[in-house]
Amino acid sequence: MHVTIEDAHKAIEAARAKAVELDTQMCIAVVDSGGNLKAFYRMDGAWVGSIDIAQKKAKTSVFFGMMTGQIGQLSQPGGPLFGIEHSNEGLITFPGGIPIVDQDGEMSGAIGVSGSSVENDHAVALAGASTVGATELPAHPWRT
Repeated sequence: MHVTIEDAHKAIEAARAKAVELDTQMCIAVVDSGGNLKAFYRMDGAWVGSIDIAQKKAKTSVFFGMMTGQIGQLSQPGGPLFGIEHSNEGLITFPGGIPIVDQDGEMSGAIGVSGSSVENDHAVALAGASTVGATELPAHPWRT
């Protein structure tokens, strides 16, 4: 099941509201469960470079079923995913990408946010993802 356009819009609106609360401008991308762009919003004043980063954060999160910050921890030198950011035409492994999980525990998509500090990016993405579902998949042996 893919995230619906209605849920993608809800996620973007919740993320946008959080960005306004934090007084920052963001690019917000929602992808479906195949990593395809479903919806996108660029706030006035958001950096042009954040367009690509937001989309890649969402794709990274959906490709690996976890938050991009978690992937970042695993991809440090000596880590089990070291170098993963060079795969799949480039991934982003710092916070701001979060899976969108439906009521059945299935990942229906992901949200990616870029435009501020990684802490703000994560908070804005979390606001969007949590509006339409859970933000983590059920426990699995390979997920940390």
